Amino acid sequence: MKKQRSGATRLKLLAAACDVFVEKGFRDATVAQICRCAGVNISAVNYYFGSKEALYQEAWRHSFAESIKAHPQDGGVSGQAPAEVRLQGQVKALIERIADENSKDFFISQMELANPTGLLEEVMKSELNPLREKTLSVMRELLGPEATEEQVVFCETCVLSMCVHPMLMQRARQRTNSGDIPFLIFDLAAYSEHVMDFALAGIVAIKSGPRPVGPTTQHAGTPIPGS
Repeated sequence: MKKQRSGATRLKLLAAACDVFVEKGFRDATVAQICRCAGVNISAVNYYFGSKEALYQEAWRHSFAESIKAHPQDGGVSGQAPAEVRLQGQVKALIERIADENSKDFFISQMELANPTGLLEEVMKSELNPLREKTLSVMRELLGPEATEEQVVFCETCVLSMCVHPMLMQRARQRTNSGDIPFLIFDLAAYSEHVMDFALAGIVAIKSGPRPVGPTTQHAGTPIPGS
């Protein structure tokens, strides 16, 4: 019974820490505030985690694990499915993860980026690198054996950016109720399909070879010679 109570207290601390770190970031969050939100004695952080720094790391890891549990990276798609279908599952899962209000890991990461501590670097690498490698593997398969590793990484970055950036902006708008941030995505399924259409078209273009160099490929606003 005592062990169960101890486990429950630890989970309360992790849940409270996630909320406070999302709101305040690491530096502005206090142990007293976290313990007050968790309804536990202030000594509990030191007892269960040893330090505020360790709690910060474990709070991100906990929120990430809960997020992945709710929205597995494969999106319910079999590992034996064609690469296109596997990428579609990953895109759908990532968009749904970020859209889920219970997913705290993205916003803790954003607060860390805004005011870096370096405390999450190794923790995030250990959890995110295996996921990223799966996406890179699918991208290599879609691009084919002739693709360079640079092309693989560029394509993976573009696809992830289409998933992450607009959804984080939308979550930020919901949190702050700011009319300055446009609310663009009302149908997650439709947006997932759009990302896939765009991604697959881009992959086909990459596989077809480099674009021709000429006036039509110059940057917008650059004068065309002779015009």
